[in-house]
Amino acid sequence: MSHDVEDPEAGSQAPHLDFAGTTPYEDYVQADVLTHLQHPLSDDPGEMAFLVTTQVMELWFTCIVHEWQTAAESFRQDDPARALAALKRSTYELRSLNASWEPLAHLTPAQFNSYRAALGDGSGFQSAMYRRMEFLLGDKSASMLVPHRGAPRVHAELEKALHEPSLYDEALRHLARSGEAVPAAVLERDVSKPYVAHPEVEAMWAAAYGRQLPDGDVAPAVRIGEALTEVAELVWRWRNDHLVATRRAMGSKVGTGGSAGVAWLEKRAAKSVFHELWTARSHV
Repeated sequence: MSHDVEDPEAGSQAPHLDFAGTTPYEDYVQADVLTHLQHPLSDDPGEMAFLVTTQVMELWFTCIVHEWQTAAESFRQDDPARALAALKRSTYELRSLNASWEPLAHLTPAQFNSYRAALGDGSGFQSAMYRRMEFLLGDKSASMLVPHRGAPRVHAELEKALHEPSLYDEALRHLARSGEAVPAAVLERDVSKPYVAHPEVEAMWAAAYGRQLPDGDVAPAVRIGEALTEVAELVWRWRNDHLVATRRAMGSKVGTGGSAGVAWLEKRAAKSVFHELWTARSHV
């Protein structure tokens, strides 16, 4: 979509400039809403970048959740092509999300402290949309619904997500229906609990990756495994970029909202996503 301003006297190529109400662009994008959501609470000019960056991240969370839900639904319907397309789109979005750290990645402690107080008890771990991302990755926690009890719609959406199969659950169920050896204990697990790595799932991935096809192609399960691995790697990079930016801006101080700050982020960064996809490679 072009943002160029063309000469209204250029003849038939001139854009339509006269509208009865708001422009069709505004009606579709809601740019006026988006560009008036920033309300800095300090006098520091750097707070605007922090606000906008955080809001951009929330928009990317929303888009990625949409893609992973589409992929999960597609696996549930045994439509791997549609699922893989959604996962591919999400990798582009994850790269854009990760690049969003750049405006904040070089803050000195003094620069961050100049508006940190404006956050009050606010903290990124309170993001409901990020929590939905984590739930889709299989990292379930009923306690993480507690901060959202005061927002009934948000709480209901999170509670629904808590009890739905994760993206990985749906991929494994699809693979089981396709003939892969996924154990019943995993297929029938309580999906409201965090996913726990299973040695038979690791063996299933190792067997799929070690399978040689006559034409040199990879098994369908490997295409799914590689798409999930790409997602997992980009999530790991997001967590590490978050850790480094936080460590640079505030060291090891207690985080906003009473979180453990860097210590909590270090624990998150050390945790792999779709664990068996990584460990299975050692057995191929």
